[in-house]
Amino acid sequence: MKNEFLTPQEAAERIEAGAVMSIAGAPELLSTLPKGNWIGGSTVYFMTKTGGKVDREHLFCTTFPEGSHASARYLATADLANLAQGYEAGGVTLVIIPAFSEAHARFAEDGAGYADLFDQPLLGWISGVHLDEIGKVTPSVFDGAQGAKHEDGAVLLHVSVPEGMRPSLDIVNIFKQGDDAELVFSFPEAGFSAHKAIVNGQEIGFARYVTDKGIDTKLPLVANYAGALINVSFQSVDPDAGEVAFYAPVFPGVEYRLAAAQEDYAKTFATQVGSAGEGSYSCNCILNYVYGDMEGKLTAGFTGPVTFGEIAYVLLNQTLVKLDLAA
Repeated sequence: MKNEFLTPQEAAERIEAGAVMSIAGAPELLSTLPKGNWIGGSTVYFMTKTGGKVDREHLFCTTFPEGSHASARYLATADLANLAQGYEAGGVTLVIIPAFSEAHARFAEDGAGYADLFDQPLLGWISGVHLDEIGKVTPSVFDGAQGAKHEDGAVLLHVSVPEGMRPSLDIVNIFKQGDDAELVFSFPEAGFSAHKAIVNGQEIGFARYVTDKGIDTKLPLVANYAGALINVSFQSVDPDAGEVAFYAPVFPGVEYRLAAAQEDYAKTFATQVGSAGEGSYSCNCILNYVYGDMEGKLTAGFTGPVTFGEIAYVLLNQTLVKLDLAA
């Protein structure tokens, strides 16, 4: 795979030459691209070879190797359960979903139950906007096959990789569960927000509890799913309304622990990521970018869009997702 920061004209030339591509950038740039074997999503945040940056003039393009072939398609929210029907044998599927959309909620809450979802590597990201534009500009995705922009649903790129190559999907999560018994929670209802939580067997008002305890909301809640640590990140806390909003849903019957504190967020992230990012397809969470102070900083060769959620089969938060194609 080849990762490049291109002008819209350069990206258009690649598309017209038949390249299979995943593209991220400002929606006004994505709207100018010709039809072809590509999907795209809106973001203005990127990790590049010169460091993290905001850019509205270039597109981040990942081009799959020669010999790859692909089918790009759009799925309406009501059809998300059919996601795996387009899987290419021995291939990989990329998916992009707009932040704060109905599709975002439905995939987050129901996706793990979709038929055949885990039959091949499925990865992708949640498209976003500049943080100052939240609530003013709607995140979007682009179906390159039809040349269409969407603000709900999902775009998918089903890729058959060249013979002799094997896709490998992995995540980098710097967080571990903390060991404070007073910071272990369960929730009576599923959703992207919570009014109530259960602590030590007692139901409490969660927003007031978070405020009174001075909980550091830069740290996510972490659940252990059969050995896989999955983050649920805080979006906002409103003690007056009694509501805590998250970037991913919580579920009843799951134990969530506040993540252990990080002495140096940026240093810990750099150590965990390692140094083997060159040639990987990757996306990194906007919260890692902000809390890790990544503007202008390098991430060991990992370049790609900065996103409002990451997908490695299921929705993730505060995580880097990476795909490699190995011989």
